[in-house]
Formats: sequence, structure tokens, C-alpha cells
Amino acid sequence: MISPDIICDAVTKSFGATQAVSEFSATLKAGHTTALVGPSGCGKSTILRMIAGLETPERGEVLVGDEAPDAVARRGALAMSFQDPSLLPWRSVSANIALGAELARKPADQVDHLIDLVGLSGFADHRPAALSGGMRQRAAIARSLISKPEVLLLDEPFGAVDAITRRRLNVDLPPLWRARGTTVVLVTHSVEEALLLSDRVIVLSSRPASVVADIAVDAPGPRDSAFLDTPAVQDHARALYSALEGR
Repeated sequence: MISPDIICDAVTKSFGATQAVSEFSATLKAGHTTALVGPSGCGKSTILRMIAGLETPERGEVLVGDEAPDAVARRGALAMSFQDPSLLPWRSVSANIALGAELARKPADQVDHLIDLVGLSGFADHRPAALSGGMRQRAAIARSLISKPEVLLLDEPFGAVDAITRRRLNVDLPPLWRARGTTVVLVTHSVEEALLLSDRVIVLSSRPASVVADIAVDAPGPRDSAFLDTPAVQDHARALYSALEGR
């Protein structure tokens, strides 16, 4: 699979009198994972929604490769996992996950594998009402992966997941999208999660969002819990916290 660069060129977005994003420019490298971190309400999710084609910039432009985001989504090459899992209540877990492939007009040939991967073994035939909030979120993450998208957008995907499962997913899921060469953009409030999952972390200012730091996570080695304790990653963490605190 050949994944595209994502180019945001001086993107600005307002909602009424509130400016959410101001002149945001970045090229998000193909096949890499980029995390967006910043204060609550700073515009991270708005940027993600513009990359997904769900919001239109009032100024500037977003391109996925040489295409508009909505064109990429229409051909089934872009998937997004929201903070709200938004599962269809009349469908089972397996049928909700398969929906991601159906909408992308691709075969749903990894449903069982993804159910196991996100820790939902034994719940394939359950409906969302029988699941906890964290379990519903895990099903939504699996749904976003089933179509093997070129571009994967994750908006606080692990926010409703318990700490133990969150740590396991942080280790188990990235090798899946890295092996496929997927271009991933992740919104998270967790510096540690951003460092564990990403090749690059962009720190955003308070609203309206603009870039205050851009840090490459180039430390070698497997990405597991011990990775966060390495000196290089600890240096990155200090730099990220300093940027978030405005120092």
C-alpha cells in the first residue's frame, strides 16, 4: 500500500465568532504517525476533522496526497475513530466492525482477528447495549482498522478504555498500521501516549490552534512501556511538557 502525505497549508477555521484554528501549516509524512497534543479545546479535533473532510477550512487548504480529503474518503482509503464510538445499536460487535469494510467496499476478512486484538473475544455476537463504554470504544477502533485505510485518523481513541487495556492497545495496535504503511494522525492529551505511538509530536497552542513545538520521536527500539524510560524519550517528554506549559 502506498500511503499519501497529508498537507495542511495555512488552514484557518472559525465557528461563529470563535476562531478554532489559525494558520495551521504542516506536512504529515506518508507512512508515519503524527500526534497532535495541546490544551483542551485548542482546536486539535477541528484539525483532524478538516483532514477527514468533515469540516471545510475558511482559508487555506488540506490535501491528502494530491486529492481533497472527501475524495479520499469516498474511495474508502480514509478511516476515522471518534471519541464517541457511535456503534449501530441493532448490529452485533462483529457486524459493527464489518461495517467499516462494507462502507469502504472492501472485504471484511479480518473481523475475528481484530476482535481478538482489541480484547473483545467472546463478545462478537453481543450488541453495543451489552458492552461497557470502553468495550464499545475498542469495537470502534477495530471498525476503523478493518478497511486497511491509507489514512487513519484517531481522535482520543483510548480515552474511554481502562488503563491496563489502554497500555496493551498502545503496544499492540501500532505494529499493525506500521506494517501496512498507513499514514496516521492521532489526537491525544497524553504526552506519554503521544511518545509511545508516534514518530512526530506537534504541540499546539491554546485556541486558536497554532504550532508551538514540533518534535521528532527518533528513539530506536521496540515501542513498549520500557521505551518511555529511555533517556532519549525522557528528553522528548521534558521538551513536550515545557512546550505545553509555555516555557
